[in-house]
Amino acid sequence: MLSNKAGALAFGLAGQQSVRYSSGRLKELGIRIKSVKNIQKITKTMNMISSAKYAKAAKQLSGVRGFAAAGAGAVNSLTAQEGYTAPAGNHLIVVSSSDRGLCGALHTNICKAAIETAHEKGAGNYAYVACGEKAFLALRAMKEVDNIVIKCTEVGRNDPTFAECAALAQTILEHDYEWAAGTVLYNHHKSAMTQEIQPVGIASLNGLETSPGIEVYDSVDASVMQNFVEYSLAATLYGCIKENYCSEQAARMISMDGATKNAGEMIDKMTLMFNRLRQAVITTELCEIIAGMSAL
Repeated sequence: MLSNKAGALAFGLAGQQSVRYSSGRLKELGIRIKSVKNIQKITKTMNMISSAKYAKAAKQLSGVRGFAAAGAGAVNSLTAQEGYTAPAGNHLIVVSSSDRGLCGALHTNICKAAIETAHEKGAGNYAYVACGEKAFLALRAMKEVDNIVIKCTEVGRNDPTFAECAALAQTILEHDYEWAAGTVLYNHHKSAMTQEIQPVGIASLNGLETSPGIEVYDSVDASVMQNFVEYSLAATLYGCIKENYCSEQAARMISMDGATKNAGEMIDKMTLMFNRLRQAVITTELCEIIAGMSAL
């Protein structure tokens, strides 16, 4: 008789512990659902903001591409000649990035392309200009921080202006690092879903003066050459950074749209688990109440 009572007591305690454990899980699931819903609101808001910025930037692409083409016109003409050999000297690689993330692997991919370009064209004599905090962090993670000569922030964080790019071009030309030829890497905008990394050639004053085929240009004195190099670099940077800004907004829009959908799926799954667990708790409590009334 005593053993049966002990077994009934043990069974009752186990049921109470099960209910308490399930109640704790219910509270935990409720907190997680609320947290994911808050994240979904943030990602949806960022998607809407990026969509508005992308629509505005996409309208300016036709004029922006003209800047990049005009700035790199002379360099592209010289490098396209048969038998062209790059001028001797260091190779400068400008990585067009920004200070903001949440746009997929956009920044990481362009930094990987910069390292490949450095090993291909620099042959050990190269340096980076990191336009944006994300480019600096990615290059540092890839063990290339010692080769960064200029770190530029706040360029590309908002809609870039020609004044910002001109200031960056002036900083590059006045820096102590001596370079002859260089490459600007940026994300070319093909569509809202597709961005391609493309290079654009640049040259310093010394590199342009020593480039093979420069003699075809008549009446070019030192002053004209200096002014052309400054404007060419500023126009090229403006065109590349501006188009990279548009590509970044498109990538962030798609990324935040995917994050919003994933959050919705998580909410649906956790809500289903929450309802099932709540029903199990209610059923267990009802069984205990009925068992207690039957015992009385």
